Amino acid sequence: MSGPQLTLGVKLRDDARFDNFHGERNASAANRLKQLVDAGGGSGLQVVVLCGDSDTGKSHLLQAACHQAEGRSERTVCISMEEVLPFGPGALAGLEQLDLICLDDLDLIAGKADWEEAVFHLYNRILDRGRRLMVSLSAPPSVVSFGLRDLLSRLQHGLVIQVGIYRDDDRLTILRTRAEQRGLVLADDVAGFIMRRAPRKLADLLAILDRLDENSLRAQRKLTIPFVKSVMGW
Repeated sequence: MSGPQLTLGVKLRDDARFDNFHGERNASAANRLKQLVDAGGGSGLQVVVLCGDSDTGKSHLLQAACHQAEGRSERTVCISMEEVLPFGPGALAGLEQLDLICLDDLDLIAGKADWEEAVFHLYNRILDRGRRLMVSLSAPPSVVSFGLRDLLSRLQHGLVIQVGIYRDDDRLTILRTRAEQRGLVLADDVAGFIMRRAPRKLADLLAILDRLDENSLRAQRKLTIPFVKSVMGW
């Protein structure tokens, strides 16, 4: 990928892969998406819409799809609509040259006529070239207030994959897995204590683990309830 768009693509997190997407709640959605990427153009599907509230792993899945496609020597880009909005709709020019284009939080452009028009034309160019588009929305397309009916119609004709809010057992599994990947020993009582005190958002929970990991390394201390209390001020 070249040109100004290069700076607009999200730098893929190395841990945002399908094998690092844990929790049973959205496992089937992740497996379906992975199968579609592996099938390439042979899947017959050129548009996939991921729907779900914030903190359901949509960004992780889009980045995982890019990693998976890059492993197949495909050219990809993952665009955060929140980050690209200040650059104007022209920032989307030329993206159809790539094999897989992911647009994260696409509902942020709903009601912005110039952006909706630009995405609609990008969509058509992607289809004309036989490329693939994946987008994430906070809700099914029919619920998002897109003003351009042609764009809404195109999104509704794509494959819609719903992802749901993580349950507590999923959050605990993810916490334990991330801790293990970092070489942290997380005893049952410590994990339970963190889960009771931490905010419900998964991103906040994992940020707490980052903080505990950093302090554990610095202090050369194991994760115990007293240590977690001292670090977090709980």
